[in-house]
Amino acid sequence: MQLRYSFRVYPSAGQRSALAKAFGCARIVFNHALRVREEARVAGLPFVTSAELSKRLTAAKQTPERAWLGEVSAVILQQSLRDLDAAYRNFFDGLKGKRPRMGAPRFKSKRDNRQSIRFTANAAWRITPGGKLRLPKIGDLKVKWSRSLPSNPTTVTVVKDAAGRYFASFVVESGPQEVLPQTTPEIGIDLGLGHFAVLSDGTKIDSPRFLRRAEKRLKKAQRALSRKEKGSSNRNKARIKVARAHAKVADARREFHHQLSTRLIRENQAVAVEDLAVKGLARTRLAKSVHDASWSAFVSMLEYKAARYGRTFIRIGRFEPTSQVCSQCGVKDGPKPLSVRVWTCKACGTVLDRDINAAVNVAKAAGLAVSACGAQVRPGLVPAPRSEAGPTRSDPHSPCGSRRESRA
Repeated sequence: MQLRYSFRVYPSAGQRSALAKAFGCARIVFNHALRVREEARVAGLPFVTSAELSKRLTAAKQTPERAWLGEVSAVILQQSLRDLDAAYRNFFDGLKGKRPRMGAPRFKSKRDNRQSIRFTANAAWRITPGGKLRLPKIGDLKVKWSRSLPSNPTTVTVVKDAAGRYFASFVVESGPQEVLPQTTPEIGIDLGLGHFAVLSDGTKIDSPRFLRRAEKRLKKAQRALSRKEKGSSNRNKARIKVARAHAKVADARREFHHQLSTRLIRENQAVAVEDLAVKGLARTRLAKSVHDASWSAFVSMLEYKAARYGRTFIRIGRFEPTSQVCSQCGVKDGPKPLSVRVWTCKACGTVLDRDINAAVNVAKAAGLAVSACGAQVRPGLVPAPRSEAGPTRSDPHSPCGSRRESRA
């Protein structure tokens, strides 16, 4: 499978100017090609092919009005046309039902939060012996290598984000040598807001709430931005401060997702999650907390890491009644309000933790083996005969240990 490794780069003043020129040329080529296709559509003419657009680009570079397109690498201009093709392909596939619906390609702006250019292998870019990234007509960029690349990269994308930071994103091939040895545990995961994740073995992982914790700092920066005059340099500085504050929150959340997903994939042979209706939940009063949790990004990490390391990933349907069924006897007890965190099964009398019970049901719905000791449920109180009454501690030879241990 293909993986993407991103590293921070620190261009000099001259290199930032060259990158800005490259971003602008790639954006203009994309917009011009999109305009040509839209004009052909409105006029009822056939769809303009990529080969025709490439010919027009080559001819435009020979004219005095567009001669400045030759000041940047020709590869990034051709890749801009490939990006337009991908945007149209995704749009048409969405209309055909082959993928989730996406909007039609739109024109790019120099004020977009993200600017990028891509270099393929034929662009003659390389990593120097000194660890710098050499790009044609830009120079040697200083890279902060946080880890080594597992194989030789095929493409590199240089990205500038809203906070003014630059990144180099490499695409590499992942081989079968990364498959982990098999292990025994299999878990179901119930994602929530009170706890970010509850596992079927009884483990509860607290929600960091990165956005909630940073709200005071974000509000202060955004109020300062609102007081600045539009179009002024001070407003641009304030905008960058707001973008950096939001980027810090996003980076912390992404790091938490990566660490947790890697740990779960390494420690378990199979992982099951529920397909949540995130878009629907994001339209409720819990919208901010739902976006702060970012369940979809976390589940996507679990899915690709399971494929990378040879693990099993299972996604069960969103209409599975995981919170309504007793994980001990299987009797459906009906829906319950969110305020009910612990409930007693009317059929078997078992006292169930709502989140742990849901995680166990997720694992069972996925066909995974769930240990009875990991369910963390408590049977209802049943009077014992006087002849059998003894100490409150359970038999030490019981497979689940003492009652206190079963709650740990």
